[in-house]
Amino acid sequence: MLTDYHNHLERGTLALDYLKQFTDAASINGIQHFGISEHAYHFYQTSDILRNKWVDERRFYDMADYVRLFEEAWRNEIDVKMSIEMDYTPGRHAELGHFIRSYDFDYVIGSIHWIGDFGIDLAEYRKEWDKRDVKEVYRKYFDQVVTLAQSNLFDIIGHIDLVKIFNYVPEEESFLLEQYERATTALAQSKTCVEISTAGLRKPTQTLYPDKRLLQMCFDKKIPIVLSSDAHVPEHVGADFDQALELAKEVGYKEVMTFSKGERKAAPLG
Repeated sequence: MLTDYHNHLERGTLALDYLKQFTDAASINGIQHFGISEHAYHFYQTSDILRNKWVDERRFYDMADYVRLFEEAWRNEIDVKMSIEMDYTPGRHAELGHFIRSYDFDYVIGSIHWIGDFGIDLAEYRKEWDKRDVKEVYRKYFDQVVTLAQSNLFDIIGHIDLVKIFNYVPEEESFLLEQYERATTALAQSKTCVEISTAGLRKPTQTLYPDKRLLQMCFDKKIPIVLSSDAHVPEHVGADFDQALELAKEVGYKEVMTFSKGERKAAPLG
């Protein structure tokens, strides 16, 4: 079984023809469980959750159109899961929960892209890294991983160590492992799965998410996994899954989690 649960239509349109380019790519690549998880900040209905200038300029979708797209796909017997990728926003658990419960998602991804007003993975903010203490950024980032897990709002945490995207990594390994340890302890006590994402191979880090040491802790604490490409164009669907599978099996995983209308089920990996 192969999954690809983290994918975006934002570079195209909310149209069946464009969606079908993604699902066709999934079929060609042997992916049996495929989902679209558009960024929630694009939707007017999330304006009470995350607000800043960068986000507000990119809020242009309506959830009614998104839902209609999937309903049209299902009427046409296109096998695609309906999901959303939400920016985990501390202090907005009630609003996050209300939004999630308002739609019949197959699963929900929670990701961390912001530390306060600092967009950690955005090119526009890259110079900010040189002005900040890397250990402090990591501490605050993993603080959010912990509270994301404790919220138990999400089925999957997206690219759990996205914070390494621009290769700013604390030199002190013991500090890094401490962050991994507290993150995985919290995740193990939640319903949240971890994705192995190949997107990092297409970013400056040129590594998979998560780091092998972090994934090993996930396995040791029995945290389930899914596979994802975080494709923003059809050509990236299922990209480099050979490397994701190799990493998963190296640390001991034999199963992958699948989702349908919020129900989860384990299936043999690969």
